[in-house]
Amino acid sequence: MIGIVNYGAGNIFSLTAALDRIGIGYGMINNVDDFDQYDRIIIPGVGHAGAAMRKLDETGLVQYIISLKKPVLGICVGMQLLTSFSEEGDAELLHIVPLKTLHFDKRIGKKVPHMGWNSISPKKDCPLFENITDNSYFYFVHSYFIEADEQYTCAFCTYDVIFSAAIQKGNFYGVQFHPEKSGKAGEQILLNFSRL
Repeated sequence: MIGIVNYGAGNIFSLTAALDRIGIGYGMINNVDDFDQYDRIIIPGVGHAGAAMRKLDETGLVQYIISLKKPVLGICVGMQLLTSFSEEGDAELLHIVPLKTLHFDKRIGKKVPHMGWNSISPKKDCPLFENITDNSYFYFVHSYFIEADEQYTCAFCTYDVIFSAAIQKGNFYGVQFHPEKSGKAGEQILLNFSRL
């Protein structure tokens, strides 16, 4: 069963609706004791990474999250929280994946935010992308991106710059797109995570 970290910075309804559609059980994590009830953890998030990190800090869950050995999936801002630093609010984040979250502005010639459907290039060995084809499209809404890195990026995306559509370090995974809003391909990502 999946535990959703409930720290006030995520659009939890669309995520729970997607989990309901595909028959995956879930519950909310509000304190440290709740983690023991679940074998997989999702950190959702929308909005401002710096503000999300402050909210997560206020829950007292940060050190427990960092020490988790079970599979963890960060979605959108939840993925950015896994990195070391965000230009959004000049914020120190969880330092789980040694990458930076950067602003598209001044780095691209296209409009910001990057919003809508885009294809990705997943690595073949990432279990999150099992049964996902190279031409699958996912739904993105973000003004900040995680730099691309051969060691930690498990799916690349291009929006004038190449960035991390997904990352992995050990049991920690993150996706910049919204799987809960990405149709069948997104549902497959959630199913794959539920089977890790």
